[in-house]
Amino acid sequence: MSNSQEKKVASGMRRLRTFLFVPGNHIEKINKVFGYGADAVILDLEDACADRDKVAARKTVVEALKKDHEGLGYVRINAIDTGFCFRDLEAIVGPWLDGIVLPKLERPEELYAIDWALSEYERERGLEVGAIDLMPIIETGYGMNNLERLCAKPGRMKRFSFGAGDFTRDVGIKWSADETELGYVRGRMILKARAHDLQPPIDTVHIQLDDTDSYAESVATGVKFGFQGKLLIHPKQVALANQSFMPSAAEIAKAKAVIAAFEAAERDGSASIQVNGYFVDYPIVEKAYAVVAEARLQEA
Repeated sequence: MSNSQEKKVASGMRRLRTFLFVPGNHIEKINKVFGYGADAVILDLEDACADRDKVAARKTVVEALKKDHEGLGYVRINAIDTGFCFRDLEAIVGPWLDGIVLPKLERPEELYAIDWALSEYERERGLEVGAIDLMPIIETGYGMNNLERLCAKPGRMKRFSFGAGDFTRDVGIKWSADETELGYVRGRMILKARAHDLQPPIDTVHIQLDDTDSYAESVATGVKFGFQGKLLIHPKQVALANQSFMPSAAEIAKAKAVIAAFEAAERDGSASIQVNGYFVDYPIVEKAYAVVAEARLQEA
């Protein structure tokens, strides 16, 4: 199995905590971006890439992905209602590509169209059909309202992500530092993903780069809601997100203590106990097993 295949297998098993954006037309930043420790890098042909550079940037991102690198390599193509979208796909699909990020997804038909095009290019280029991941961004009111339909027949989509910048602009919400106004849509995304057996979604970027406190709060909020990871726009955001979107040492120790105590009690015929003042029954011990399993996957 090749290094690229091994990375794809591993990514299918464990959570992807961090997706770090880099402009697809900025070769100096691209040359550094895979060294910052993100689980995945998104080479951006959309918002972070000037219109005049979009065509040339396709070659730049392909050449970057062909080089050996740590982490997974994704490309954010342009939205399906632009003249760039399908030309982006034609130019970038190959064995070097781990995934596509599709911005501003609103309708199931758009999801089907991109999935179909990817399948055709995979067949044409000798790749396994379905090998390339497809992660849309939900970032409009229409897309959020259509989330049930989008998740019902996801095709190759394993997870989706949230783009609060475009979403708040589109809906007319003031995007504040504490992000309390995003609570409803965050909860909705978690529930819809679970209802359709998708992986937990990826939370939105945080754009206040000089406000480390609000960034830490945003990460903590995503963890509490049950997101899998976070979209990032600066290398200095990676470490905290990587650490936060996996069980801490204290959480792992607590989970192991709960499991040990519950298994001992169960052998004696009891299925509801207290562990250090914490009530434990079957649902709680199942969460403890999940914490330990997640820690093992991240360490693998």
